[in-house]
Amino acid sequence: MSAVRAPFFLRWLSPEYLVCELPGPEKVIYVTFDDGPVPEATPEVLDILAKFNARATFFMVGDNVRKYPDVFSRVKEEGHALGNHTFHHLNGWHTPPGLYLDDVSRCGEYFDTRLFRPPYGRFTPSQYFLLRNDFRFILWSVLTWDFHRHTTPEQCLKNAIDYTGNGAIVVFHDSQKAMANVRYALPRFLEHFLNLGYCFKSLDKVI
Repeated sequence: MSAVRAPFFLRWLSPEYLVCELPGPEKVIYVTFDDGPVPEATPEVLDILAKFNARATFFMVGDNVRKYPDVFSRVKEEGHALGNHTFHHLNGWHTPPGLYLDDVSRCGEYFDTRLFRPPYGRFTPSQYFLLRNDFRFILWSVLTWDFHRHTTPEQCLKNAIDYTGNGAIVVFHDSQKAMANVRYALPRFLEHFLNLGYCFKSLDKVI
């Protein structure tokens, strides 16, 4: 397992275009989910969020939105924010800039947002400069590693709690392979920080 925090050099990029965290005077945490919506995971995640009255931001793969419109609609109806995660979950390091831009645009045909998270956190300078005027790149301050086969549910929760503070942007995944870890860690994470006086907001409320 690699680093929980985003690479430090990314923080040199202008916060006008790329965001890793949003510290402020309030005790707020920004929980995010990548790779959905899928029926095997997203509805259960929504049930957990509703139990704790937490709002989140879902970075969605366009092809999943196409395949599962009912799940997508529920995310919107329950007041969560939407982010673009490309149409085919492309790795920017292995994709030419023009093809990458087309894939992001195709995802945008299914829903409108100014929030964008590159899959795997991987993008090239060319892709960044092509997209930055239309999107805010949203990375993270805490990556839970819920998706990794060597991450136990207890380790996932520890990653989330130990590195999270005011203004943190925390990454979970609403995907089938992450769900065992999310099912354990997410409710305990939310309860822990609610007991400390934090609230959970979606990124569209501040960006």
